[in-house]
Amino acid sequence: MTGTAPEPGIQLTTADGMPLKQALGHARRRGRRRAFLLVAPLLLFVLVSFVFPMGQMLLRSIHNPSFPDNMPQITAWFKANDTGTVPDEAAFAALAEDLRGSAAERTIGIVGTRVNYEMAGTRSLFTSTGRKVSKLEPPFAESLPATDKKWGNPELWAAMRTASARFSPDFYVAAVDRTRDNDGSIVRVAPDRRIYLKLFGRTFVISVAITLICLMLGFPVAHLLATLPMKQSNLLMILVLLPFWTSLLVRTTAWIAILQGQGVINSALVGLGVISETGRLEMMYNSTGTIIAMVHILLPFVILPLYSVMRSINPSYARAARSLGGTSWTTFRRIYLPLTLPGMGAGAILVFILAVGYYITPALVGGASGQLISNMIAFHMQNSLNWSLAAALAALLLGAVLLLYWLYDKLVGIDNMKLG
Repeated sequence: MTGTAPEPGIQLTTADGMPLKQALGHARRRGRRRAFLLVAPLLLFVLVSFVFPMGQMLLRSIHNPSFPDNMPQITAWFKANDTGTVPDEAAFAALAEDLRGSAAERTIGIVGTRVNYEMAGTRSLFTSTGRKVSKLEPPFAESLPATDKKWGNPELWAAMRTASARFSPDFYVAAVDRTRDNDGSIVRVAPDRRIYLKLFGRTFVISVAITLICLMLGFPVAHLLATLPMKQSNLLMILVLLPFWTSLLVRTTAWIAILQGQGVINSALVGLGVISETGRLEMMYNSTGTIIAMVHILLPFVILPLYSVMRSINPSYARAARSLGGTSWTTFRRIYLPLTLPGMGAGAILVFILAVGYYITPALVGGASGQLISNMIAFHMQNSLNWSLAAALAALLLGAVLLLYWLYDKLVGIDNMKLG
C-alpha cells in the first residue's frame, strides 16, 4: 500500500534487485568520482604550477649540498671536530685532497661559489688553488697557506664549516641581516651590509601606501560607476578596464616618459612658471615614482570589487536613513560605508599582495631608493645565483603575507570579503 512503512524484515530493493542502501552508496561514489574527475585538471595544474614549486623553494632555502657532495673529506673532518677547533695537518690534508678531486671533476667552481655565499671573494681562491693543488706536497698545513695566506684565515674555515652542512637555517639567518662568527654564534652583519630588513620594511611601507591611495582614489570612481545609468556606467567601465588591454611594460615605460626630469609633468610646470628650470621635481628612480606607477597599475583591482558591492546596495537604505533625520555624513558613515566594507577588504587584499610581490615596475622606475624585496630576490636568482638565499627571502615574504592575511581574517573575517 502506497505511503505505508515496510514491514519489519523486508529489505527495500531497486528495480534490478539490488538493495536500496547499496544502490545509494554506489550512486554517491559515482557522484564523487565524477566531481573529482571534473576538478582533476585544475588540481593537477595547481600542484604542478604552485604546490610543487613552493615546496621546492622551501626545501632549497634550507638545503644546499654543493659543498659536502664535492668535498667529502673536509666535511667529515668538520663533523668529527667541534666548532672553533684549530685546523691541524689532518684538516689541511683532507682539504687538499678534496680540492684535488674537485678540480679533476671540474666542480671546484661550484664549491667556491657555495663558500662565496658565506664569505665574499672566496670563489677565485678555490679556482686558483684548484689549478695548483696537484703540485703541493705535505705538510699541507704549510704548503696550502703558502699558495695563498687566506687558507689560514679562521673566517674562511668558519665559512667552509657552515657550507659543509647539507641542511642549515643559515640562509634564513642571512636573510635577516645576521651571520655566524668564528665560534658559530649568530651576530649582526656589518652596518654597510644590513640591507634585507631595510628592504622588507620599505616593501611593506610602500605596499601599505599604495593600498591606501588606491582605496582613496578607487572609492569615488566605483561609487560613480555604481550610481550612473547602466549605459554610461558601461562606457566608463571600459576606461577602467583599458589598462588590462595594454602591456605592463608599455604602461611602465609611459610613466618614465611622464615623470622623468625632462618629462611631460616637469616640462609643463616649467612652462607654466610653477618651478624653475633648475628646480625640476625628482619623481623618477625613487619611491615616489614607484608609488605613482604602481597605483596606476593596481587601481582597477580596487575599483572592480568595490563596484560589484556598491552595485548591489539598495538605494532605499540611504533614503530611509535620510527620512529618519540622518545627515549625509551620518548616512554615509553608518549605512553606506559598512555595506561597502566587503569590497574594500577584497580590493585592499588584492592590491597589497600584488604590491608586495611586484618586480618589473620597481625595477624600471624605482632606482636605488625605490627597490623592493622582490628585486633583491630576482637579483639572487639571476645574477648572484644564490638560489638558497633567494628562496629564504621569498619564504620570509610569504610568511609575512600569510601572517597579515591571518590577522585580517581575525579582525575583519575572510567570509565578509567579496570579489564580485
